[in-house]
Amino acid sequence: MEFAKVGYSDGALGLTGFHARPSSPPRAAVAIYPTFMNSTPAVEAKARQLVDSGFAVLIADYYGPEAPSTIDEAFTAMRMLRGNPQAMRQRLRPSLDLLRKLEPSAPHLAIGFCLGGMAVLEMARDGQDLVAVCSFHGLLDTALPAKEAIRPRILICHGDADSMVPRDRVVAFWEEMDAVKADWHFHSYAGVEHGFTNPHTLDGALNPAYNASADRQSWAAMLSLFDEVLD
Repeated sequence: MEFAKVGYSDGALGLTGFHARPSSPPRAAVAIYPTFMNSTPAVEAKARQLVDSGFAVLIADYYGPEAPSTIDEAFTAMRMLRGNPQAMRQRLRPSLDLLRKLEPSAPHLAIGFCLGGMAVLEMARDGQDLVAVCSFHGLLDTALPAKEAIRPRILICHGDADSMVPRDRVVAFWEEMDAVKADWHFHSYAGVEHGFTNPHTLDGALNPAYNASADRQSWAAMLSLFDEVLD
């Protein structure tokens, strides 16, 4: 299966999404927000799994032509993106507009990994018309907490040992969601670290944070939720 490159933009910044769909009409269309490194082989493998399960997919682009090529560059780019939450939401919205254009008749969902987990929650807080969103080892805090009702069902798949998301931020997220009466599920995996869905590091070495059980269980939970909301 090959991804088709699709151009779109955030104002003057050109972005490139990766789109794929099954051979038969898709059950739904899923926006995929990748890690802070942008699209990677691990994210593309997850996208292929979704296509094999009958979903159309669009992998979004955070950075455009100046995408980081090293971890240090990616951390800098991520900090800049996260540092301006209004601009971050503006960067994310065109990817959903593109997905709706590419797949106008399908229900729309979103998933994300790491920074992408934060991205799907920002889109939920932003009032986007999505059926469900799922965050895998995503960042939960925001400078713009929800004030209005949230439309999508929310699934959080979280490693309890994730040093990037300590427990006080977990509890703060629960309280934020409860305050707006969001429909949320939170799955926490004991002893599991950040990045648990990615078997390999960027250089191809085994990822010490990978947890096969949490990877399987979280993916099954996502598919189960999608089955439920798409019935």
